Amino acid sequence: MRRISFLILTAALCAAPQAPAQDAATQERLDKLTGQIEDLLAARAEQDKRISALTSQLSELREQSAKPNANYASQEDLKRLAEALREVDRKRLDDYDKIHADLLKLGKSLSAPPPTPRRAVDPAQPTGDGTTSTKAGGDEKGFEYIVQNGDTLSTIVKAYREKNIKVTVEQIVKANPGLVPEKIRVGQKIFIPHD
Repeated sequence: MRRISFLILTAALCAAPQAPAQDAATQERLDKLTGQIEDLLAARAEQDKRISALTSQLSELREQSAKPNANYASQEDLKRLAEALREVDRKRLDDYDKIHADLLKLGKSLSAPPPTPRRAVDPAQPTGDGTTSTKAGGDEKGFEYIVQNGDTLSTIVKAYREKNIKVTVEQIVKANPGLVPEKIRVGQKIFIPHD
């Protein structure tokens, strides 16, 4: 029995230095695990804060989406917009047709032969008897002029002015009652007054 107790005592003495070394390693592992647990708890608390913030933002978004907003168009607004677009498109097509018709007219006028040049009016053109005359009332002097092709009152006045006979369109119209300047015709006799 002495042997056994000696062995136990020897084992205890050998084991004694080993126990504090094991305790130090265990203590170090425990400290490390404690630090990791504290980190996990801190991370969880941070996640709880984030989840709480996200939950409140989600609630706000749900409330905003439930409220009608002026940024959204109603069915009536969409119908009015569609009508306005149809009207704009209709006008665009009408304008296209007008432009097309105008281009066709322009093309025809460009393909037509150029008009013949107007001849200058000869203010000294004789009347039926080749003399100057007085108007039927007898109190006004002037010339009787027979309208030629391409004549207008303006071209007639210009030709007479080139011959130093001062006359205006208004004087010609006044001297010829019933004369419509835009409707003079070839062969028509008009009286050209002068001083």
